[in-house]
Amino acid sequence: MTSGAQSSTTDRRSDRTRAAILRAARERFAAQGYERTTIRAVAADADIDPSMVMRYFGSKAQLFDSALAIDLRLPDLTAVPRTELARTLVRHFLERWEGDPADDALLVLLRSAVTNEHAASRMHEIFATQIAPAISAMLGPELAARRAGLVSAQLLGLGLTRYLLRLPAVTALTHEEIENGLAPAIDAVLGQGPDTSGA
Repeated sequence: MTSGAQSSTTDRRSDRTRAAILRAARERFAAQGYERTTIRAVAADADIDPSMVMRYFGSKAQLFDSALAIDLRLPDLTAVPRTELARTLVRHFLERWEGDPADDALLVLLRSAVTNEHAASRMHEIFATQIAPAISAMLGPELAARRAGLVSAQLLGLGLTRYLLRLPAVTALTHEEIENGLAPAIDAVLGQGPDTSGA
């Protein structure tokens, strides 16, 4: 076997190992949260030695970040009419939370963020770096950066109450009812007048 072929085989094996670790980590974090998940348990699930997890990811915090590298997949909002912006955001997040049961990383992160500072910081980073740029075309970058926090709070509140706490008054609502109820609140935050939110 040539050195090039050996290198290719090694790379494929490395990719498979990394993928197995990430898959096991997502399942563990989903089932047990950040605090109770251990490197040893993830390694056992992936059928590898714990030292290999550390070799690939360095620490539990880095493994968590890699396993939950989340793209909110926000739509291009530049072509959305201003009057439809809030409703579009609510609709997108309802579809994002519910659209693909296999892609529950966002809910896993939200569940962990409730009790773990690192997870909460990670959630903050994801929303801060993705929500603000998405709405900046409408509001301008400075105002978008200030308003994004309140928009995120409302969307995360929806996720928390509907999918984690499962409050009956929220889980019973249809998508249309949620859009009709939540969009005006977000629209108020995104209002075009002077920024009086203090956010």
